[in-house]
Amino acid sequence: MMNKIKTLVAAFLLISFASFAQTSDQPLKIGYTNVEYILLQMPESKQIESELKTHSTQLESQLKTKYAEYETKLQAYEKSAATMDKVVRDDKEKELMNLNNSIQEFQRNAQASLQQKEKSLVDPVISKIDKAIKDVAKENGYTYVISNQALLAGPEDGDISPIVLKKLGVDPAKAQQTPEPAAAKPAAATPTAKKKNK
Repeated sequence: MMNKIKTLVAAFLLISFASFAQTSDQPLKIGYTNVEYILLQMPESKQIESELKTHSTQLESQLKTKYAEYETKLQAYEKSAATMDKVVRDDKEKELMNLNNSIQEFQRNAQASLQQKEKSLVDPVISKIDKAIKDVAKENGYTYVISNQALLAGPEDGDISPIVLKKLGVDPAKAQQTPEPAAAKPAAATPTAKKKNK
């Protein structure tokens, strides 16, 4: 489920930091973090995963019911098709075709429903994280904050993830590992990054 969230996070980030202001009297200071990593540390993350799982299970259950009905009617048709009157056979074939179409439509609608549910759950949390990152950047004098997934090299003290987690009320010491380490070291988001040289 969380893999799908990456797409939403990426789409959000495209517009997220465009409004960052740079003052001419301020030296350039660049920080980095990983929004997906921050999201996975938040209590809301487990709630999102739980709600998506429940929603998905309900949809799968409904799909199985539809498919079972189709299979039962298909088997009944195959057993007696040869002895059926043409009118009855045509009617049964039409019914099977309609059931098959209904299953395919349900699958499409279920996928769209799951994506919409995911978006409605994730968007408010991403907005909350975005605000925290911007607040941390402003409070700590960062001119820009970039995603560490685009980072090829950088000092550990440029990682603002622990500060953002604190801002969101999450203890960085209890943070899990980065879901998919980017070019930056996986350990860059752990509490060891708290050391400041400046």
